[in-house]
Amino acid sequence: QVQLVESGGGLVQPGGSLRLSCAASVGIFTNYHMGWYRQAPGKQRELVAVISTRGSTTYADSVKGRFTISRDNAKNTAYLQMNSLKPEDTAVYFCNAKNVWYDYWGQGTQVTVSS
Repeated sequence: QVQLVESGGGLVQPGGSLRLSCAASVGIFTNYHMGWYRQAPGKQRELVAVISTRGSTTYADSVKGRFTISRDNAKNTAYLQMNSLKPEDTAVYFCNAKNVWYDYWGQGTQVTVSS
């Protein structure tokens, strides 16, 4: 059974940090590009960052220099390190595993940036 389980969300003050994790049971983990997306209330889901099967990364302009995506293929886990968090980063963050045949989503984890 395919499963993506996010963890690490929570409430943090502006300027703080959080690290999100996505534990994946998707068969051969290394066959999937892993991504993080977010959806704020009343807004569409948007790309935050993606890491390819080869480790190349892409970031939304709004998070460049603050967020870092990584993957540990031995642990079947993807991460999103979020630093210098801003109130506008508040959203539900979703993990995505994708290749040419499949596209899987986690259930999301809430990140709230507020003083």
